[in-house]
Amino acid sequence: MQHLRRNRRLRTNETIRSIVRENILTVNDFLVPLFAVEGEGIKEEIASMPGYYRYSLDLLRNEIEELWALGLKSVLLFVKVPDALKDNKGTEAINPEGLMQRGVRMIKETRPEMLVMTDVALDPYSSYGHDGIVEDGYIINDETTDVLAKMALSHARAGADFVAPSDMMDGRIFAMRALLEAEGFKNTGIMSYSAKYASAFYGPFRDALDSAPGFGDKKTYQMDFSNRKEAIKEVMMDVEEGADIVMVKPGLSYLDIVRDVQDAVDVPVAVYQVSGEYAMVKAAAEKGWLDHDAVMMEQLMAFKRAGANLIATYFAKDAVKLLSQN
Repeated sequence: MQHLRRNRRLRTNETIRSIVRENILTVNDFLVPLFAVEGEGIKEEIASMPGYYRYSLDLLRNEIEELWALGLKSVLLFVKVPDALKDNKGTEAINPEGLMQRGVRMIKETRPEMLVMTDVALDPYSSYGHDGIVEDGYIINDETTDVLAKMALSHARAGADFVAPSDMMDGRIFAMRALLEAEGFKNTGIMSYSAKYASAFYGPFRDALDSAPGFGDKKTYQMDFSNRKEAIKEVMMDVEEGADIVMVKPGLSYLDIVRDVQDAVDVPVAVYQVSGEYAMVKAAAEKGWLDHDAVMMEQLMAFKRAGANLIATYFAKDAVKLLSQN
């Protein structure tokens, strides 16, 4: 009886494996994070993220064209703000001529069809390196959400298709949605970092934007990585407040959360393969300890298998080039 059913028949060769494959990756699965800096002619490699760069807007234009040519249609924009423009109020964050706002306009001028998502949080603009306004050593919530809503509005006015709040303040989705609606931006979407954990995997990203906290940590607003059920509470609240897409961050160590969230909500679920995950693969591959491309694709597929509809990843270009060869 045991020989009547042989599961290996469906693994005999690549043709049959490809036909019965449960999940596939395509170019439409990826969001491409981009780092912008002030100046001209700047393309700086990030030391802790080999092969990834900060761009001044003039060279970022070329990167946009390259992404579009590869079929990558969505970017997630971050900015590195000069120290002289940082304060404890997020003043520069709502400057209509700020780097983020100019970056959005440039991308839309270059490729109007490119979907532009923007980071909404105060840490790149904060003299303390925190995601909110600091008062007596504590990150205050409600005053911060007011600034974040104004920040989201300024991004929408610049042409952003989606704003992507990554701050983890309570009530910020409702504040943004309400202000966007009131100002006529009913079609501006919100991709919320709903289940964002206080993770040690963010180190290289903070190098990229010079946004590490100047004191303490972010554990009073980002989630405790010991918790699982709390993620559902967070995503459900964001959906109720008006989020169009919810995100789990980081990725690889949180695949159980991705699946839980996918099972709980009826909106698309994004996952962020963060800088530390990228850096580990790069470092191990440089040592010759693992096969870079094979591990990259296996990890990306793991996000898809866990239930992610969208994957923000620094590997997007490399992955799409590999996929195009198949």
